[in-house]
Amino acid sequence: VQLQASGGGLVQAGGSLRLSCTVSGRTLSSYDMAWFRQVPGKEREFVAGISKTGSLTDYADSVKGRFTISGDNAKNTVDLQMNSPKPDDTAVYYCAAARSWGGNRRRWLSYHYWGQGTLVTVSS
Repeated sequence: VQLQASGGGLVQAGGSLRLSCTVSGRTLSSYDMAWFRQVPGKEREFVAGISKTGSLTDYADSVKGRFTISGDNAKNTVDLQMNSPKPDDTAVYYCAAARSWGGNRRRWLSYHYWGQGTLVTVSS
């Protein structure tokens, strides 16, 4: 399976940006999905996740109420809608797929496949 992330760029604080992850090789419904982010010198951080059925979503406290994760099985995509981003949200964002979340969906080691990353820069 391959993951292709897109949609990153420069956005002003308080604006909005939508990231998209296209899954190829297998159907989206085969995987629990998530978005992570990473800044230089720091560990990859969980942002949001959605179960393969779409019935369960999870968000880091730092983005809850501002970001929304959603899946589209027809398009085989998982999107991250970023509303009211802050400069602290500046990072490279990665989409990830797990055959099954298992024990800890917020742990990057739980994921088997990764996209290449897309840079989001939030200006103040």
